[in-house]
Amino acid sequence: MTSKKVAIASDHGGIALRKNIVSFLNKKGIDFEEFGPEVEESVDYPNLAFTVSEKVARGDAYRGILICGTGVGMSIAANKVHGIRCALVSDTFTAHATREHNDSNVLALGARVTGPGLALDIVKIWLETEYEGGRHAKRLSQIEQFENTQG
Repeated sequence: MTSKKVAIASDHGGIALRKNIVSFLNKKGIDFEEFGPEVEESVDYPNLAFTVSEKVARGDAYRGILICGTGVGMSIAANKVHGIRCALVSDTFTAHATREHNDSNVLALGARVTGPGLALDIVKIWLETEYEGGRHAKRLSQIEQFENTQG
């Protein structure tokens, strides 16, 4: 069974935004496991992205949130993990659509390009939106089939 825990990590550039999101999760009573640095010394984001993504892929967390300067590096790394559908989101429409249409299970945010108020709106929408299935299921199945043929 998949945990209802959210796994969250950032690199050094995303610490402040990660802390804001963690505060939001606490206020909402959402269980989470936090990774990432506590000090703003440079760290390598791929290992953090892999840690969170593997937790989601194994079912130890039902969703993951990753934060770096732009969100691009984290999203690229996360999507290397089998079974992960990480979406880099910078607006509320995409936050909704990526859950409803793509069943994204990891959210990437850019701390240097998305302000904290908008980031919290994105997280809220992304966590609350359910996957619609239907016509979208066929497309996700095509992605999963391709992913399963890769070595």
